[in-house]
Amino acid sequence: MDVGFIGLGRMGQAMAARLVAAGHRVRVWNRSPEAAKAVVGAEPVGSAAEAFAGDAAITMLADDTALRAVIVEGGLLDSGRRPAVHVGMSTISVALAKELAAVHGRAGVSYVSAPVFGRPDAAANGALNIIAAGTDEAIARVQPLFDAMGSKTWRFGTEPERANAVKLAGNFMIVSAIEAMGEAAAFAEGHGIPGAEVLEMLTGTLFASPVYKNYGAMIMEGRYEPPGFTMRLGLKDVRLALAAGDAVNVPMPFASVLRDNLLDAIAHGDGDKDFAGLATVAARRSGR
Repeated sequence: MDVGFIGLGRMGQAMAARLVAAGHRVRVWNRSPEAAKAVVGAEPVGSAAEAFAGDAAITMLADDTALRAVIVEGGLLDSGRRPAVHVGMSTISVALAKELAAVHGRAGVSYVSAPVFGRPDAAANGALNIIAAGTDEAIARVQPLFDAMGSKTWRFGTEPERANAVKLAGNFMIVSAIEAMGEAAAFAEGHGIPGAEVLEMLTGTLFASPVYKNYGAMIMEGRYEPPGFTMRLGLKDVRLALAAGDAVNVPMPFASVLRDNLLDAIAHGDGDKDFAGLATVAARRSGR
């Protein structure tokens, strides 16, 4: 397939590389041109418009502001060269996903929301879980791309914003798990028990799932750099979840706690560390 890829952070680079390895023609664009050159075998192009064409275009941009600036304000949907399907793989607000579905419909371009679960190492190994929502026809057209980037595609209906709601729900649960482990470790330390030993036992028994085991290992080792996903991005996602909850009158009281604790970590200079470092907030508050 002829694919354009816009947004080449650590995740985007790994995902674009998987598409190249699968034999697709991949045109890449990033606001920082150096990142485009890092994807071996891809074809760097000089503008987002050149990438927004072909059989499909994928966007993996950092947030609502970046995606809106490139796609909507950048006028890509009004250009003469447009893709058959635009696949939005960024973690964005439910509100923006709804807006994008509407503007793509008016422009006659199919839109699929497909955010992912997985860190850069999973992206490099083609082991992402892809959360997809859009028309059956549009998803079928881009399924070969999903197969190259992920281990499984999870379908959540035809309304694209549903995929974004699922992604925010999942990220809320991940941050909740990190907070729980941080508080549990600090609690154990308060009773003279090494927190790392408690987490090792719990993540190997009652909580032997990937999120607890992987983030638990990072907390036990104090390994928060280099980040796979920063606390600033974690705060962004918690705020998006709170806003989406407000929109449908769903209270999320613990999400408010997580927002404040992430703000605490960022205020102490840890915003660019991995968001597993949220566990240090409980430790610091308990004097450890």
